[in-house]
Amino acid sequence: QLQLVESGGGLVQPGGSLRLSCAASGFAKDYYAIGWFRQAPGKEREGVACISVTGRTTNYADSVQGRFTISRDNAKNTVYLQMDSLKPEDTAVYYCAFDPRTVITETCSRKEYPYNYWGQGTQVTVSS
Repeated sequence: QLQLVESGGGLVQPGGSLRLSCAASGFAKDYYAIGWFRQAPGKEREGVACISVTGRTTNYADSVQGRFTISRDNAKNTVYLQMDSLKPEDTAVYYCAFDPRTVITETCSRKEYPYNYWGQGTQVTVSS
């Protein structure tokens, strides 16, 4: 059973940076596309960024484009979300999710549907 553990959340001032990590263990499949999602209080969960199996394709929500960077280190079974120029509206619980694939593909999705495995979430609070 695949298990995902997020870390790196915390309290940061507006304009600051955080790097979230998501460590995976217990692989049952060879290939995974990966997504980062967030959910703010009273709002629906939204897809923030995703990365393809190879890491060559990424996709970002308009609200974070140019400020957030998703990356993966397959050797370490870890995915990262570098968040710069943080704003109060980025405050949310952030989740990583894995979408198992049977073949190597260059696609990824920011929709919840294809993701079968989810981490427990890490809180990010942007406030002065």
